[in-house]
Amino acid sequence: MNGTPKSPQRPKRDSEDDNDLTVSRVLRNVLIWVGILVSLVMVGMLMSNGQRQEFQLTFNEYMEVVNANRVQYATITKTQLNDFEFRGTLKESITIQRDNRTIEVKNFRTKLGVVDSQTEALWREHGIGWSYESGDSPWWVSLVQLLPWALLLVAFFFISRRMQAGGAGGGKNIFSFGRSKARLLTEANLQVNFTDVAGADEAKEELREIVEFLRDPSRFTRLGGKIPRGVLLLGPPGTGKTLLARAVAGEAGVPFFTISGAEFVEMFVGVGASRVRDLFEQAKKQSPCIVFIDEIDAVGRHRGAGVGGGHDEREQTLNQLLVEMDGFEQNSGIIIIAATNRPDVLDPALLRPGRFDRQVVVDRPDMPGRLGILRVHTRKVPIAKDVNLEVIAKGTPGMSGADLANLVNESALLAARRNSQEVTMFDFESAKDKVIMGVERKSMVMSDKEKETTAYHEIGHALAGKLVKLGDAVHKVTIIPRGRALGVTSYLPNEEMHTMSRDQLETRLVMLLAGRAAERVVFDQLNTGASNDLERATTIAKKMVCEFGMSDIIGPVRYASQHDEVFLGREISQPRDHSEETARAIDGEVRRLIVESERIAVQLMRDNLDLLHRCAKALIEHEILDSDELDALIRGEELQPIIKDVASFREKMRASSPAPSPEESKDTDTGTEGLALNPS
Repeated sequence: MNGTPKSPQRPKRDSEDDNDLTVSRVLRNVLIWVGILVSLVMVGMLMSNGQRQEFQLTFNEYMEVVNANRVQYATITKTQLNDFEFRGTLKESITIQRDNRTIEVKNFRTKLGVVDSQTEALWREHGIGWSYESGDSPWWVSLVQLLPWALLLVAFFFISRRMQAGGAGGGKNIFSFGRSKARLLTEANLQVNFTDVAGADEAKEELREIVEFLRDPSRFTRLGGKIPRGVLLLGPPGTGKTLLARAVAGEAGVPFFTISGAEFVEMFVGVGASRVRDLFEQAKKQSPCIVFIDEIDAVGRHRGAGVGGGHDEREQTLNQLLVEMDGFEQNSGIIIIAATNRPDVLDPALLRPGRFDRQVVVDRPDMPGRLGILRVHTRKVPIAKDVNLEVIAKGTPGMSGADLANLVNESALLAARRNSQEVTMFDFESAKDKVIMGVERKSMVMSDKEKETTAYHEIGHALAGKLVKLGDAVHKVTIIPRGRALGVTSYLPNEEMHTMSRDQLETRLVMLLAGRAAERVVFDQLNTGASNDLERATTIAKKMVCEFGMSDIIGPVRYASQHDEVFLGREISQPRDHSEETARAIDGEVRRLIVESERIAVQLMRDNLDLLHRCAKALIEHEILDSDELDALIRGEELQPIIKDVASFREKMRASSPAPSPEESKDTDTGTEGLALNPS
């Protein structure tokens, strides 16, 4: 609905970055020292093993070498198991057979149970010198035993620091689950104000009071008045609710917290309520400020909804939000702005005065609003002199700000694809067809018979729009496959309508069924191409009978059945509010409306059969016909040659519809609100 300003960047989180760097340095130093210690231990073990290689002898082999006077010297060590180890050195090397191998032994060791005076006497008898050594383990053995515990402590220290390093709003760790994920945007980051917002003048006027309060609160409070606690922005997607909230913060020059409703709820119980508390604690420190909750219906749906109506995590989050917005503790200076396109599912406690005091509707823009939006979006787009934004604004009824932004972007892309230095009216028209009717499916090849059937079907729709009283103005008809449709007829209403009469709805039924009627008249058969027409016609007929009270038999009674899905904030089921006899009467009236409309459409095609053939032949040849070309065919005129380049398109545009002045555009209305597509 407005310009796309440079999106504000998230402020730098210097403290979090410093914490991460500190932890990284500590971990790196610890790992270096651990690596050095492990290396020293490995070297010590290798050196110790390399100094003396000892072979394990059995007790019998030990007695044999002792009795043979082969032992020269021995070291006696007491082990940790309170026994003794005899580590001896032979006078000469001996050969021992072990596991079918011959081993030469010089040094050996043997486990001894006890060492007493008899054992020492045996050693003296055989001339063995010995000495006792302490049984304490070497230093490196103790170090190896302590090393795993040290590594565990280091890992625990590192994990704890990492879990505590995340600040409010952005920690990706277990201890930051309860912290709010709201992003804080300061005045330096907010470069959006009300001049960047177009097409929502009434909404801006409603929000100017909020801006004035944030600038000068005493102006409103000196007489005992209270500023609204919250503002709820309602409207269809793409109408600029988020941008309006940013514009309020930019105008007021106060801190701006932004968070999505889905970011409150996490997999752990109680996290949502904790994040709500943390969000308001941060907001109090920055007061006065604005807290913007986008898509608040994610946490603000009706309580007690769904199977079982249980007390789930989302409801705890909503309860905490209700308390923070209007509880015992007053959050002065904090204004909540929320946006949603589903106000019907919000909990009533959230909408009462004292919480969301005001509900601002941000609807799709009207023609002046669309013109302002196009001007904002084309500020940085080089447009050609033949581009008339007023004509484009009139030809795009029902489009939201996001749709218009996409239209300008598509036009620029089409111009760049042609290597053009500026965007022309041809690019805007092509982009509008692409947005309204869908992308051309050039790779899809239809047979001649299928193309002929599609042409008669679409011309049936177009002629009904031209010939039937109160019919919508036909914008363009094509048999080029676009989107999921083989052919498309698009309409632009003659005037902006907010209500529709019974005659207009019946006319729309005739227009919807005219394509099927043309096929019956020309080919005397039906095909599947009219399924979407029948679906839409049935929907309109049901609403006429059940909701709008436009049936003489049923009368002015509303019988619309609510099919609310479970988990959408409503009850799981609702009883039918009418009898079986009434249901049969409703079905009969719906069928009567559709059958009567089809009869009128068939008769219209038969009365204009020659015109139907001529227009269908022209559509097969040109593949695309606009409103002016259809009018020429109805008058019996020949069509101009097919336009194949931009130059001829410009020439035709200048010849057929020169750019009107602002005064002329007020009286010549070519396109207005209420876009209606008719894919077949």
